[in-house]
Amino acid sequence: MAVKIRLARHGKKGYAFYHIVAADSRAPRDGKFIEKLGTYNPNTNPATIDLNFEQALGWLLKGAQPTDTCRAILSYKGVLYKKHLLGGVAKGAFTETEAEARFNKWMEAKAGKIEAKTNKLASEAKSAEKARLAAEAKIKEDRAAAIAEKKAAAEAAAQAAAEEATAEVAEENAAE
Repeated sequence: MAVKIRLARHGKKGYAFYHIVAADSRAPRDGKFIEKLGTYNPNTNPATIDLNFEQALGWLLKGAQPTDTCRAILSYKGVLYKKHLLGGVAKGAFTETEAEARFNKWMEAKAGKIEAKTNKLASEAKSAEKARLAAEAKIKEDRAAAIAEKKAAAEAAAQAAAEEATAEVAEENAAE
């Protein structure tokens, strides 16, 4: 039985949510699976990945083949790197403690990159919000100026009409 690590689609139309599963390669995409390894939500930025690291590593060591997308997810989470390091330990290239030290160093660097991305996204969102509010304030000021201009024009027209009316009354009084 060929085992694949692949995605099983869930969620509603246009808003996909995936389960990462170990399944027989002959089983349908959303059908029967052997074990659920985690979830993947591509709708968030950065994508939310909840993965049981040990189970995924266990299936890879047993020979399960990940699909392209799952390979990218496992690589992102460090499962493939851990498998690579364990292969080096099995060949005697380095010790298990050295492999663990390399993996921890890699995970810290990865966490730093993810934190930097989330901070960058948050700062961009704040600057976009400030720019939007500034644009709205400018539009509001322009509208207020236009309304004041119309009001001043209307008052001038009313004053001119009042002066004209008083002039007509004065003419009538003078004619009498």
